[in-house]
Amino acid sequence: MNLRYSVKTALGIFSLVAVSIGVFAQEVQPGTQTNGSAPNNIVTAVPFLLITPDARIGSMGDAGVAISPDANSTSINPSKLAFLDKPYGFSASYSPWLKSLVPDINLAYLSGFYKLNDESTLGSSLRYFSLGEIQFVDINQQDLGVYSPNELAWDVTYARRFGSSFSLGTSLRYIYSNLLSGQFAAGQQTQAGSAIAVDVSAYYKKPTVFLGSDAIISAGVNISNIGTKISYVQGGEKNFLPTNFKIGAASTFLVDDYNQFTFALDFNKLLVPTQPRYDEDGKIIAGKDPNRSVPSGIFGSFSDAPGGFSEELREINIAAGVEYWYNQQFALRAGYFYENPQKGDRRYFTLGAGLKYNVFNIDFAYLAANAQKSPLANTLRFTLLFNFGDAK
Repeated sequence: MNLRYSVKTALGIFSLVAVSIGVFAQEVQPGTQTNGSAPNNIVTAVPFLLITPDARIGSMGDAGVAISPDANSTSINPSKLAFLDKPYGFSASYSPWLKSLVPDINLAYLSGFYKLNDESTLGSSLRYFSLGEIQFVDINQQDLGVYSPNELAWDVTYARRFGSSFSLGTSLRYIYSNLLSGQFAAGQQTQAGSAIAVDVSAYYKKPTVFLGSDAIISAGVNISNIGTKISYVQGGEKNFLPTNFKIGAASTFLVDDYNQFTFALDFNKLLVPTQPRYDEDGKIIAGKDPNRSVPSGIFGSFSDAPGGFSEELREINIAAGVEYWYNQQFALRAGYFYENPQKGDRRYFTLGAGLKYNVFNIDFAYLAANAQKSPLANTLRFTLLFNFGDAK
């Protein structure tokens, strides 16, 4: 098997190993650090649900739970749809994923909304993740054929505004993960996995005067992917979905009729069990048993890290971004994303731009990282967004 297929196997068909040993996680470097701590992964299935598809948010370091709404809001905070001022619209996003490693992995995203009235909005979206073509081989390197693994998630969203400053929203999500092509793992027949999940979100915004300038202060929260576990073997071990808690704030400064700045800051934490530490006999010596129910996993995720409270803090990711608009027609964006080195070590800058003309927007995002240190280096994202009707 050549390097290309090896890399794609490690990324996509790693779930084949997950069927046997119950592991589907971010890769972390093993071993104990000089300060006595050790890397410890967060185990989830279908991690493609955590990828930000929208180029606007992607260019702001993935910070966007509280920024102004658009047709892509379903992907980060469904409740923001209630504050859209056009009666209907849709968007399409595309990203060649991990292009510095392999050429044909990609993420596509379609979303749309329709305002039922001034208070209520319906939305829907489809997220499709393709891992390209993978050459299957057995332990003896015998050819088992070529397969194209893929995953998708389809959402239906409802958002309602309460007054002029607050809204709530929820999304119902169907998840389908077809990675294994019916291959055998540990003597068991595999199958495509499926699950049902929901998002629960809230959004608040208020015009004010801040730091001597007209401004809009906003805050948002979204708990995503609360749902059933997923399995790739009939009656086999089931894995957690990537339930994620995202909270953030943003400030938009209206400098004058032509210039506008937005600053955003988000915090993220996975609400799934942290892997405990085991001794040579497989007994837990620190942390808690990860084999528990979904509610227990969510509530216990704040106190189950084997390293205690300090390790819980290391599981919080930070995203920060800035956006500049000139005359509501041209935008420049930048951001930074930080993840603790012991919890995945994703650290990168992002850049992007946007252009608004008549009924459509086009956005572009670029992820700037060291190619030797990050497989996400040079990732590109593109989004086309259309809004129709008269603004309300």
